[in-house]
Amino acid sequence: MMVATKELAESLHSPQHWPRPLPRTNGLETWQSRPSPSRMELRMSGSKRKSSGDVAGTAKKRHAITMETKVKIIERVERGEKMVDVAHSYNLNRSTIGSIVKNKDKIMEHVKSAMPMTSTIITKKRGKVMEEMEKLLSVWMQDQRQRRVPLSLMLIQEKAKSLYEDLKKKHGEESEGKSFNASRSWVHRFKARAKLHNVKVSDKAASTDTIAAREFPETLREIIDEGAYLPEQVFNVDETGLYWKRMPDRSYISKEEKLMPGYKASKDRLTLLFGGNASGDMKLKPLLVYHSENPRALKNIAKGSLPVVWKSNPKAWVTQAIFQDWFFHHFIPEVEKYCLEKEVPFNILLLLDNAPGHPPFMDDFHPNVKVVHLPLNTTALIQPMDQGVIATFKKYYLRHTFRQAVKASDESGTTLRQFWKDYNIYKAIKNIDFAWSEVTAVTMNGVWRNLCPKFVHDFRGFEKVDEESKEVFSNLVTLSEKLELDLQEDDFIELLAVQHEELTNEDLMELEAQRKDEEGQEEEEVTEEPKRFTTQEMARGFSLFEEALVVFEAQDPNVERYTKVAAAVQNAIQCYRVIYDEKKRATTQTSLDRFYKRVDRIKSSKEPEPVPSTSGVSEIATCPPSPIADDPSALPSPTSSSSSSQ
Repeated sequence: MMVATKELAESLHSPQHWPRPLPRTNGLETWQSRPSPSRMELRMSGSKRKSSGDVAGTAKKRHAITMETKVKIIERVERGEKMVDVAHSYNLNRSTIGSIVKNKDKIMEHVKSAMPMTSTIITKKRGKVMEEMEKLLSVWMQDQRQRRVPLSLMLIQEKAKSLYEDLKKKHGEESEGKSFNASRSWVHRFKARAKLHNVKVSDKAASTDTIAAREFPETLREIIDEGAYLPEQVFNVDETGLYWKRMPDRSYISKEEKLMPGYKASKDRLTLLFGGNASGDMKLKPLLVYHSENPRALKNIAKGSLPVVWKSNPKAWVTQAIFQDWFFHHFIPEVEKYCLEKEVPFNILLLLDNAPGHPPFMDDFHPNVKVVHLPLNTTALIQPMDQGVIATFKKYYLRHTFRQAVKASDESGTTLRQFWKDYNIYKAIKNIDFAWSEVTAVTMNGVWRNLCPKFVHDFRGFEKVDEESKEVFSNLVTLSEKLELDLQEDDFIELLAVQHEELTNEDLMELEAQRKDEEGQEEEEVTEEPKRFTTQEMARGFSLFEEALVVFEAQDPNVERYTKVAAAVQNAIQCYRVIYDEKKRATTQTSLDRFYKRVDRIKSSKEPEPVPSTSGVSEIATCPPSPIADDPSALPSPTSSSSSSQ
């Protein structure tokens, strides 16, 4: 019996019992199927079914996958490679590759940020306070770099100890093991853990380099003379942060916000990039970087139609990828068009500071653009955009915001609290556009006096700029009085100065909490009615224009002036009349088509039988029964049809 059992087990595993291919039939190969061995047969044979892990011999070890590796995996899969092959090349499971591809959007969004892609998760078990402190310190250091603030060893040590103590109070922990003194060796280990190799740390605090700022204008003059650059061809761009929804600290709105849970509105910051040429007659379209790609306020609004170049980054920073995209797709086309209109050669000199978002080898990007970097630590002394353009813009932005609040209060009785609650990023963008358009050519040209004095048309123009700056502050005080705010000029000066200050410990904690909230929330699918034109509403709009012109005509004794204004208004809204006329024609055509119904000829393989000629009408059109047909008065008259199509 035992011999028979042994023979049965051996026969089950002999090649002669394996499935064999049958002869080919019609070019297809079929296989002879055989039932799988039963559990009893396998048990008798002493064999077990092996898992895929057993086949490989050993279980795969867990790997720490860097962001750089994840990006390469995504690129290979998108090129058409099979996930199995990609997994094999990296010694990973196929399910791991699938998870990486599934989370492609989140991974690529993270890559856009300024953090290095080689960063990995710190696996060493560390205290909760220490881990959170190092995260916030890393954000602070990156923010300092974005603002071109030099980092010293002592500065980092003091910030680390300050964050550590505040976080201990926040979490209610008296101590976490030994006291933390932020030693020099800890700073170097922290930089290695956070992959901050590109962050330069000096032993001493760096200061403004006045010597380099004094010598560089002569170097630049030689470059300009050698390239024969005109003032129209020399450009400068610079970034700045903007707390777009922030009130002076002494206002009751700001005090109430601090008491609200979350307190995020006034901390919401975006980055703007402004630029223009030395002649002052060319202002570039601002680049705006926000932390959200699709904020609710921009639903159903085409971002390409905004008066700014819209980009997003989790920390609202200008990264090298964003800057390169702006350079090729916006700076080059705008400047080339400007040169063509001005009839000057498309030969550009672009001056940049050493911000981390500016690629270091930009001089090779375009044959018609020469890029020159300013010396380190000289931005505050010689960079044109920092010599008055950005500060002037922020004053105008603040004035526009307060003017809108007063207007809302006067026209509809809206309280300042309600206005501030409804003030969103879309309204801020429109105010940014208004403020940027107010910056004059005199200001744009005058800020070059420290760098290229020979390009400045009139040095006395700065007296007017100073007078206008005082006027802006005076206007702000007057507007605040109308809003029943007890604010003085110093309050607004302090608010504008805050825009340049570094992130406080409280700011860093709020930003980290906001980041966690955004990561934990899934994107809501909001189905809103998209914007569209309707003939009824467009007709109402045209009627309002006509009424307004009648009001001005009745008051204006100067007929020539009124005629020019009326012609300008009609010319401005002509683009809307074209859309209106097209919609009217489409509506008229639709209303006529509904009286007729097309009947396709029935196709047949047989010869059609002769039919009376009158029956051919049914092959073209038939009139369906309709209540309108029974009521001749309901049919449109030729006069009304023709008038509606006009």
